[in-house]
Amino acid sequence: MAYRSTIRNRVYRFDDLKTLLARATPLRSGDQLAGVAAQTAEERVAAQLALADLPLATFLNEAVVPYETDEITRLILDTHDAAAFAPISHLTVGDFRNYLLSDEVDAQTLTALQPGLTPEMVAAVSKLMRNQDLITVSARCEVITRFRNTIGLKGRFSTRLQPNHPTDDFRGVAASIIDGLFYGSGDAVIGINPATDHVRTVIRLVEMMDQIRQRFDIPTQTCVLSHITTTLQAIELGAPVDLTFQSIGGTEAVNTSFGVNMALLREGFEATRALKRGTVGQNVMYFETGQGSALSANAHHGVDQQTCEVRAYAVARLFEPLLVNTVVGFIGPEYLYNGKQIIRAGLEDHCCGKLLGLPMGVDICYTNHAEADQDDMDTLLTLLGTAGVNFIMGIPGADDVMLHYQSTSFHDALYLRDLCRLRPAPEFEAWLLRMELMGADGKLLPVKNTHRLLQAAGL
Repeated sequence: MAYRSTIRNRVYRFDDLKTLLARATPLRSGDQLAGVAAQTAEERVAAQLALADLPLATFLNEAVVPYETDEITRLILDTHDAAAFAPISHLTVGDFRNYLLSDEVDAQTLTALQPGLTPEMVAAVSKLMRNQDLITVSARCEVITRFRNTIGLKGRFSTRLQPNHPTDDFRGVAASIIDGLFYGSGDAVIGINPATDHVRTVIRLVEMMDQIRQRFDIPTQTCVLSHITTTLQAIELGAPVDLTFQSIGGTEAVNTSFGVNMALLREGFEATRALKRGTVGQNVMYFETGQGSALSANAHHGVDQQTCEVRAYAVARLFEPLLVNTVVGFIGPEYLYNGKQIIRAGLEDHCCGKLLGLPMGVDICYTNHAEADQDDMDTLLTLLGTAGVNFIMGIPGADDVMLHYQSTSFHDALYLRDLCRLRPAPEFEAWLLRMELMGADGKLLPVKNTHRLLQAAGL
């Protein structure tokens, strides 16, 4: 079905729904690379006007990726909850934006709505939003998950302690973990990207982190971000796996490029949950996504990169994850060219994920060949703090020495907690108090060289 819009007596035609969505998307280099972006600002406005008048129900009748050939499309349409959708089924995309920003909408309303929303509906409405709209809607959402602590409560803000090392050296990894704990980092997860995906290395890293966690009774969870097949092997060999990780995308083809499908994700989910290692909950999956992944794998089907990204969230929510992290600037300037595009994408991903019921975190990051710098990351960090982001990354010096990209540091998390009056997950906060790492006022305490964490690590 074609869609039309008229500006200054010029008629703009959009041949199908995916073309309309692509042309309505705020400018980004990935869509230009794919040849799907609007050619001019006027064409983009024309597409946004046409999109605003589109009934939400259209997304239930026209798929952007064919139902017959894509298991993600089948998942989206087959699991759609018509009863949850009913209260907004009469709205257009523009009406839906106004509804989300109205005073009558609160966290409870948005939670009830989640099963009735498809990723394409959510992507569409985000394309009509300014940055302040994305922040406002995100801040109204509350998505809470649990494993050994409780993540996502209002007034709380967590971090992934990311102690990567270029050779998986245990002493180097342990030093980064201790450093992060001293700064109050690690309540979302202590998560390592291994330099190698060899199962024996993964098991040793899992065991090392679990020994640290148990020795100091830390109420958090650990994860080695290996491929799901490696994690399954580790589980079979008796490794103390808390969370299973996997990168995912928004089409069957991009997931195939990652070496996964829905059946394999289900296997990982069931195997990890069967271990019953959680104490306050059993959310056991950790997913990472990023705009541009489908295009980089030539698996986007002509769909714009932001819509592809939001379709990945349908995959994630099926498995009730503890954490979902959009690694927003990691893929590079071919997909998000500069700080402005990275900031916009981070706010979009966070808002769309939250609307679909996901516990969204953002790796606020950029590669060194992008037209971005740490000031851009400070801006996105601050905006996400006001938007209620569930977690960010905590990396020594904000510089990942293994993955070679720039992210956020332990200090950045402290800045945001102080600025926005945010506190760690409650169970983790209680541990910080017991360990005399934090005072009752929420401020970090000076650490003496006799502190038991230092002595245990031999540092």
